[in-house]
Amino acid sequence: MNGDLGDFLRSRRARIQPADVGLTAHGRRRVPGLRREEVAQLAGVSVDYYIRLEQGRGPSVSDAVLDAIARVLRLDETEHAYLRTVARPQPRPRRAAAAQRVRPGLQLLLDTIDRAPAFVFGRRMDVLAWNALGDALNGFSRLTPAERNIPRQVFLEGPGKACYPEWEAVAAETVAYLRLDAARRPSDAALCSLVGELSVKSEDFRRLWADHQVKEKTHGVKRISHPVVGDLVLPYETLALPGDPEQLLVVYTPEPGSESAERLALLGSWSVAAEGAAP
Repeated sequence: MNGDLGDFLRSRRARIQPADVGLTAHGRRRVPGLRREEVAQLAGVSVDYYIRLEQGRGPSVSDAVLDAIARVLRLDETEHAYLRTVARPQPRPRRAAAAQRVRPGLQLLLDTIDRAPAFVFGRRMDVLAWNALGDALNGFSRLTPAERNIPRQVFLEGPGKACYPEWEAVAAETVAYLRLDAARRPSDAALCSLVGELSVKSEDFRRLWADHQVKEKTHGVKRISHPVVGDLVLPYETLALPGDPEQLLVVYTPEPGSESAERLALLGSWSVAAEGAAP
């Protein structure tokens, strides 16, 4: 994932027009958006310095310079944090990170959430644990550990577009979060392998990855078409877990009394009945 800094800066330059920052466009432009010279001028750095930064061969860059560039390129809070991360990547760890596990207490917490689907995902968006209704909704227990990965389910393994009526939005959100994860762990060999696999096998993933969108997964609404209970409209909340910032708890929170809440209750009853009928 080398070159992320330059690709990100170029993508953000392309979306800013000269008039947006008080400049007058002169002559024909070979590229959309701002020129490198214009970014440098507005950020108060030399053109050579900015070019070397965009090419990934500049010296250690200060917060003040990154803040100025973020202001010129009109980066939001998440994009600004991403810029700082890719501009100053962490050194390669001496040994590979241990496989992630959820604490027994966290699994107990999941199991006590009996009226809402919930699950925990970690690095690379691997799903690590879930509750019964989360399993009934997503079928995690029927998947292999390698398949329990959100990007793979969206782009490769799962029902994908048939499962998500708003698949394009789900796909974009997934890639935007995976980019954040990649910036935080540039030396994660398994993550590099996942990005490579998705890039080779999915044209949609390649297109979205090239957009360089970055977005935290905090809250929102997901629409899911389930083969048993039909269409569901599910608001969700994503919570960072104290003591382990690399694990996130996702809980779907349908409006009480809504059609989706009633269908989830039906799904829970159906899954219990199906489990009881299994030999």
